[in-house]
Amino acid sequence: QVQLVESGGGLVQAGGSLRLSCVASGRIFFSSHTMAWFRQAPEKMREFVAAVGTGGRVTNYADSVQGRFTISRDDARNTLYLQIDSLKAEDTAVYYCAARPVRAIFDGLPRTDAAYDYWGQGTQVTVSS
Repeated sequence: QVQLVESGGGLVQAGGSLRLSCVASGRIFFSSHTMAWFRQAPEKMREFVAAVGTGGRVTNYADSVQGRFTISRDDARNTLYLQIDSLKAEDTAVYYCAARPVRAIFDGLPRTDAAYDYWGQGTQVTVSS
C-alpha cells in the first residue's frame, strides 16, 4: 500500500508564498515515479498544476502557474515539493499530490489525473485578496 501525505497549506494573503510538501511512504520506490500536483477549486474540476520526472530534471507546468510555481523532489526523503509564489485569489483550492510509476523510457509527464495511480488526501490553500 502507498501513502501520500500533503502538508503546508494554509491561509495567505495575495502576493504571498507557500511551500507544499508531499511525503510518500509504504510500498513505493519513490525515485522511479513521476510525481505531480493537481488542484481542485470549489465547484470546479480537478486540474493539473505541475509534474516532475524521475531525477527531477524535467518539469511541466500549467500555463496558469508558469513562472510562479516551482515543483521539485528530494528522492532521499521521498518528498515532493511545490513552491508557490505571488499567490492569487484564483489559486485557492485543495492541492493534491499524485504518483505514477514510470512505464516506459519516454513516459512523459502526463497532465491528466487518470494517468496517476496514487493520490494524497489534499491540503487546502486559501488566498485572501
